[in-house]
Amino acid sequence: MIQIFGTNKSFDCKAAQRFFKERRIPFQFIDLREKGMSPGEFASVVASISKTKGGRAAAIESMIDTSSKDYASISYLDDSEKESKLFENQAQLLKVPVCRNGKTEATVGMDTDAWKTWS
Repeated sequence: MIQIFGTNKSFDCKAAQRFFKERRIPFQFIDLREKGMSPGEFASVVASISKTKGGRAAAIESMIDTSSKDYASISYLDDSEKESKLFENQAQLLKVPVCRNGKTEATVGMDTDAWKTWS
């Protein structure tokens, strides 16, 4: 089953839900303001994105919402600190929607091309 992590106010999250709903693909929506990703879920998303982005540091960088008002709190940190700061502040700093297909596939942001291969 597809998991969509995001916020109820995000238009991209609503669009992701609509994408899967229109294709009758079952999904579970998790509001990051109520319940964040577990350490295991976060690690599997980072590992999956690392495969496509060419490494862990690049994956973490691509997961950060640079338009967030809280971006300044993470932009100056070095790579090792960014991952823990991102995990601790998922609702504020994570680019949404984060979509997981099992434990091996994940996307950050709108990625309909990848999602089409999941159905």
